[in-house]
Amino acid sequence: MSISIPTIQLKPGKEASLRRKHPWVFSGAVASVNQIPEDGQWVRVVDAKGQFLGQGHFHEGSICVRIIDFKDNVVDADFWVNRLQKAWNSRMNMGLIDNTSTNIFRWVHGEGDGLPGLIIDVYDNVAVLQPHSHGMLRNANDIADAMQKVGRDWKAIYVKPAEKNGSQEPYYALGSMVEIQAQEWDLKYSIDWETGQKTGFFIDQRENRKLLGKYSKGKKVLNTFCYSGGFSLTALQAGAIHVDSLDSSQSALDLTLINVALNGYGEDKHAVIKADAVEYIKTVGSDYDVIVLDPPAFAKHLSAKHKAVQGYRKINEAAIRKIKSGGILFTFSCSQAVDKDTFKGAILAAAIDSGREVKILHQLHQPEDHPISLFHPEGEYLKGLVLEIN
Repeated sequence: MSISIPTIQLKPGKEASLRRKHPWVFSGAVASVNQIPEDGQWVRVVDAKGQFLGQGHFHEGSICVRIIDFKDNVVDADFWVNRLQKAWNSRMNMGLIDNTSTNIFRWVHGEGDGLPGLIIDVYDNVAVLQPHSHGMLRNANDIADAMQKVGRDWKAIYVKPAEKNGSQEPYYALGSMVEIQAQEWDLKYSIDWETGQKTGFFIDQRENRKLLGKYSKGKKVLNTFCYSGGFSLTALQAGAIHVDSLDSSQSALDLTLINVALNGYGEDKHAVIKADAVEYIKTVGSDYDVIVLDPPAFAKHLSAKHKAVQGYRKINEAAIRKIKSGGILFTFSCSQAVDKDTFKGAILAAAIDSGREVKILHQLHQPEDHPISLFHPEGEYLKGLVLEIN
């Protein structure tokens, strides 16, 4: 990286977190900038004495720099190839490459793979590149070029900027829309990476969906916030006697029905319900053996944390009150602003108010292809509990 790029100098003592390899520089730590950078531009970061600390993307906001390299390397085509190859090798070690039952996985997971602001998801031989920062968006074509030198013979590489990047239009860096056979645990899925949520599928629940199967045989299951029906299909595959998939979005229910039919299940085993989850649960009888609560993030920012905690408490209390005695509740939070202890506290309050006996069978989290950097604990966003209710 050329030394002519903007250099950000920190205030004395503000370099400690970077010395510990935490990749965020907050705006309050900045003492001076030798030239005003553009949003997403590469910058160098130095301490108060001018010693190099790292380089990364500048952002207009409270986190003003996301460090991508703690060494003063040249950021060229080889840099991106090497970073992507390292992440690919990691997934190879996880057993996710050339897996005969599952060909959906996350190739790059932001800070967890040393690439803050970048997500790459794989659906068979299609890769979806999702920049979550202006910096990664500016580098998207270079990253897409590097992707074609790593992994496999890609049919398509789709660049899908996150909503936070505003009006940036998605585009194909390679190929075009193609038919693929995407599968997870031998279940087939129709993936709409162009208009679907996230990159088209919630990959982070893969291992937790598998666990649901353990508790679903011969049971009646309610899957709330079903989106594409992942938990529903796993329950059906495991031998559930009936599964209801609930969502307030008709497009989500339509996608669930497509995936249910794709796997050969019919109306005798499965039904969709368009409703608000809390209101629906309040009205049902106590005939569900298993309930899945996997809502969208109730708090995307710390300012919404209190409201989110109340939301988790409300919906879990409704489920705990209504589930059959001996029933199993899978409950989740994907709100990064709500840590696991706070989430568990909300569930505790719900259990107390319900007056029922509740015990924890499993404590769940994101899978290995959504790694958490030891230096960046904020990367632990998915929390889950499996509860037995009596």
